[in-house]
Amino acid sequence: MSKLTYHREGDYLIPNLLPPPAPKIGVWGMRRRRYLQQYHDGIYTGLLLSGKLNAHLEEMDRSANEMFDLIVKQHTACDGVTEALKTSDQMTWVGQMNEIKSRAVEVVLTELIYA
Repeated sequence: MSKLTYHREGDYLIPNLLPPPAPKIGVWGMRRRRYLQQYHDGIYTGLLLSGKLNAHLEEMDRSANEMFDLIVKQHTACDGVTEALKTSDQMTWVGQMNEIKSRAVEVVLTELIYA
């Protein structure tokens, strides 16, 4: 643990306190936090009090992003959604990509965020 430092204001010594750095989380980390708060309050509180919550949320966010990207890549290859389709029939490409992303979101939520 770091040593506290103080600065003087008049006759008083005031501790130099800095807030912890904000976690670098995206949508997946925020969803995981909300899920833990609502349905697993004990786990959430334990992680918060031990100082491991931000690291957990950052790791979940990173893992979820990787999983989402991999699933989208695999499904676009399997379903034949290519750049050629994008140039020839843009509306079909958009519809298929939206469907693939929707499926990927459901898998990530089920397998990682809500697990």
